[in-house]
Amino acid sequence: MSVTHSREAVRTGGRSVRMTDKQRRAVVAGAVGNTVEWVDWAVYSAFAPIFSTQFFPKGDKTADLLATLAVFAVGFVMRPVGAAVLGAYADRRGRKAGMTLTISMMAAAALVVAVCPPYGAVGVVAPAVLLIARLVQGFSAGGEFGTSSAFLIESASPGRRAFIGSWQQVSVGAGTLIASLMGTLLTSTLSDGALSAWGWRAAFGVGGLLGLVGLWLRTAVEETDAFTELAGKRDGDARPTPLRDMVARHPRAALRVIGITIAGTLLYYVWVSYMPGYAHAAEGVPLSRAFLANTLAIVAFLVMLPFGGMLSDRFGRKPTMTAFAAGFLVLSWPLFQLVGNGFWSLLLVELAGMFFLVGYSANCAVVMAEQFPAEVRTTGIGLPYALAVALFGGTAPYVTTWMATHGYREKVWVYTAIAAAVGVVVYTTMPETKGKEIE
Repeated sequence: MSVTHSREAVRTGGRSVRMTDKQRRAVVAGAVGNTVEWVDWAVYSAFAPIFSTQFFPKGDKTADLLATLAVFAVGFVMRPVGAAVLGAYADRRGRKAGMTLTISMMAAAALVVAVCPPYGAVGVVAPAVLLIARLVQGFSAGGEFGTSSAFLIESASPGRRAFIGSWQQVSVGAGTLIASLMGTLLTSTLSDGALSAWGWRAAFGVGGLLGLVGLWLRTAVEETDAFTELAGKRDGDARPTPLRDMVARHPRAALRVIGITIAGTLLYYVWVSYMPGYAHAAEGVPLSRAFLANTLAIVAFLVMLPFGGMLSDRFGRKPTMTAFAAGFLVLSWPLFQLVGNGFWSLLLVELAGMFFLVGYSANCAVVMAEQFPAEVRTTGIGLPYALAVALFGGTAPYVTTWMATHGYREKVWVYTAIAAAVGVVVYTTMPETKGKEIE
């Protein structure tokens, strides 16, 4: 992927800002590293219906899947912890140091899952290893969003912040796409026995190895000018306290980030991460067809994201984010009615959801970064975001699957519509930050 910036000046707030070659290289390196980090995270949810029987005692497949998704949700509990610890680390030591640490932990945990023996061989050790590995991944993911968002926004010209910030989500989506492509390939070419025995392990192994590639890219990138200047101004004897400063000095901004995230994270995880598993388990859509629909929709989503960033840079954060939430509020019911009507209906549902999700995903990195000064930016983005993701995003697959398998399938749309309604309220009342000066 590439981010094209010509050498023309970009005028914002009456001053001319130019995107340098160093900044362009930093954005590309940051986005590619973020992509491979999120492959490791997305592989778990993509392959949960396949490996769920490997880590728990043999029994009801639905119970095994729910247990696996519970571990998925528990991983989100660690995201606020990782956001607080790793966010503070990146605000003290630099964005580069933070991103290098997060990708190392994510890749290592994926490789551990890939080689972990099944429950039949080692008993309770298998679910324990799965749980620990997912907790490590949750800790890593908690620090990743704030650090990579701060890194990209600080590398952007002021008039292009949403466009550059959209590449944070392009890279997240690209990681999800790679996981979905692996799902499509493996479910289409392997027998059920081979898929259950070793196919899912291959997916985790590839994810871990790609993480090592991302680690190499991140060790080569330069630190942002914003953090370098901040570090130069600090008193050498004073220890920065970004977590305390964020809570004490920027509580309203932190609460605003939580509000911004609620609708976006819940709807993102329902549509992007778990729609194939939901369509298969709840509606009986063949898993290979569900993966294919998801893959095609994610491709369209990635293409649309930079254009969503351009619209935000031109028209503002509020109108583009409000359009996202309003679309889901109106269309949640009809879209869920179409999920079980075959491949083309599922593809239509996926594409419609991705179209509206652009309004959130193209904006989330930039609008959160614009809430905080450089000295607390990573912590300020990461911790409130992770809290909201843990409460609403991490539980979304479990809640929707539980509802669908316990007689409430017709009410799942209410769950997503309520989240969209919260989004409409938050986005229409928040201050516009387009054109705001940041360090």
